[in-house]
Amino acid sequence: MIDLRSDTVTQPTEGMREAMAKAVLGDDVLGDDPTVIELQEKAAKILGKETALYVPSGTMSNIVATRTHTSPGDEIVTEAHSHVYRYEGGAFAALSGSSIALVHAKNGLMTPEGVSNSIRKAEGSLSHYPNGSLVCVENTAQGGGGTAYSQDTVDEICKIARERDCKLHMDGARLFNAAVASGTDPARIVRDFDTVSICLSKGLGAPVGSILVGSKADLAEAHRWRKMFGGGMRQAGVIASAGIYALENNIERLSEDHKRARRLAEALNEMPAFSIDLDTVQSNIVFIGIGKGKTKEVIAALSEQGVEILGIDDSTVRAVFHLHIADEDLEKAIEAFKRIQQ
Repeated sequence: MIDLRSDTVTQPTEGMREAMAKAVLGDDVLGDDPTVIELQEKAAKILGKETALYVPSGTMSNIVATRTHTSPGDEIVTEAHSHVYRYEGGAFAALSGSSIALVHAKNGLMTPEGVSNSIRKAEGSLSHYPNGSLVCVENTAQGGGGTAYSQDTVDEICKIARERDCKLHMDGARLFNAAVASGTDPARIVRDFDTVSICLSKGLGAPVGSILVGSKADLAEAHRWRKMFGGGMRQAGVIASAGIYALENNIERLSEDHKRARRLAEALNEMPAFSIDLDTVQSNIVFIGIGKGKTKEVIAALSEQGVEILGIDDSTVRAVFHLHIADEDLEKAIEAFKRIQQ
């Protein structure tokens, strides 16, 4: 099976499994798992922040961050197709008590003007408005098909947020894809953000876990919320070692996933049954336009050909490249798409 459903389907490679087997362990709830500490220090250094916190998932990392930066009744500004809004079970409302202001954007990328227009403050509104206190930026933007922000746009959004007295969080689940795609140092991308979440179990290939990085003050508060949300782990060094291996070995190779995604996109764009906005194919995700109402039909037909994908809506499917997809798999996938359109 050629599994293009997501980059979350990756499994540990032989080298990663060996690192996991040899991990030195402690009790992370007590703060003495040396491998977790090493992972946190490595992530903080790579992203130019003071410290880091290891958590079980990217969703928990985002939840912990939003709870750290907001008070009940506050409002979070984020893009309309962002993971924080669409795919975290309404956690911003249930666990942070926050409302959300949606920025409708082209290809998942907010503009500075859109962010500015969406920030509301209680002060001066006769208490009608919630207090917009946090701006969340997702990079790459999965809702835009893996698009990456330009650094100028990121810097301007951060400037506006600061001027409006808002905290800044980056959902960087695929931050390293953005860094590779743009050729920008990841520490530079996130320089002005208070907290940043990075996912280790997507393109980086670890089996589980995410990292939240930021200042010591913010992360001390985040540690408290991790505990309250059930994210404390004991001998977590077993899986943290996979994260270390991922950061040391699997960042630069992301460019291979990007090249294969582009090859698929260009091939499918030549087929009458499919449409691709090539401008959005900037990293490892390809959104594929199909006939309206045909999503289930296309998924089933490709599955019969040994290719697994996911649907986005009733006229769009998604293919995501990762470390288990080789050039041979890519060519087989292209042939499968050719066959189902005949």
